[in-house]
Amino acid sequence: MSTEAREKESDAAAAAPAEPLRLLAEDADDLHIISAALQDAILRPVDIVWEPAARRVTLKLSRFCWECGGTRVMAAMQFGDVIAVKSRRLPRLPESALELLAMDFVPDEAPGGRVIMMFAGGGDLRIDVECMDAVLTDLSERWPARVAPTHLSREADPA
Repeated sequence: MSTEAREKESDAAAAAPAEPLRLLAEDADDLHIISAALQDAILRPVDIVWEPAARRVTLKLSRFCWECGGTRVMAAMQFGDVIAVKSRRLPRLPESALELLAMDFVPDEAPGGRVIMMFAGGGDLRIDVECMDAVLTDLSERWPARVAPTHLSREADPA
């Protein structure tokens, strides 16, 4: 396929109406699906809200829509039944950009465990949950992404 044909296909996908994404995670497999949908999402530390009394964590993200041909959409991810939240090597400045790479679930005493959110640069956020209860939903209309994320293949990585 020529570059011109790919660009036309990408423009058509970006212009096509799409239903807002709404996903629920009740186990590790569900969370991996949400993780794929959130790969390369961008957020800031100020967009992470931990409400201990309500036992929930809410994140506001700019989600890269891999399924929609290179657009972005504002989305929210919320975890319920949260026991604790810890971060490691994440920037502390409220407006710092964080790029989400992936999420994983590490089971503990059933049905609880830890959700690990891994960010570019090596930082992570750990959310301890009594049970997996998470939801992801798109909040806005899509807009064209200024830049599509790129990932080096292992063969191209000199390390």
